[in-house]
Amino acid sequence: MAATAPSPERAAALTRYYFLRAGVAAAWVAAAFTIGGANPLIGGALLVLYPAWDAVANARDALANGGLRANPAQALNLGVSAVVALGVALLMQVDMARVLQLFGAWAILAGLLQLLAGVRRWRAYGAQWAMILSGAQSALAGGFFIQQSFAPVVPSVLTTVAPYAAFGAFYFLVSAIALTIRNRRRKA
Repeated sequence: MAATAPSPERAAALTRYYFLRAGVAAAWVAAAFTIGGANPLIGGALLVLYPAWDAVANARDALANGGLRANPAQALNLGVSAVVALGVALLMQVDMARVLQLFGAWAILAGLLQLLAGVRRWRAYGAQWAMILSGAQSALAGGFFIQQSFAPVVPSVLTTVAPYAAFGAFYFLVSAIALTIRNRRRKA
């Protein structure tokens, strides 16, 4: 149970944020499996856009919830995701196995940061179990990406990352629905 309930406006803003994250991730997955798989240039752009969007989303989330100083997990995730986007753009020119390793390292760190943010928000908002589970699963997936990068034949980074993004969309959607239900119960 939450010690101090957030204002209805903040709770509604977090719910909208989770719906936005779910929608953008679902659109990214659809693009990855359709046009991204058919066109290497678009596929490469999608690989850069995924962590870039995560950086923007973390900035938006932190700023809507008291700023970067008040949200150190999102602030760190913002910086890491921006660096990863740049790193993906550079490494795609060198070696796709390294791109998969970078995505793996990022998934581990971003997952742990998401897990921390979920635990922290649980006290105020409740209904964060899906975010906590998503963070833990992200960290595990990151290890899997790194393991796959050492395979004799490195799998397509886009088709390896797309199911990971699909699970992220699912978890954000579940979180948005759970918060919607919780917010309605608080109003009743």
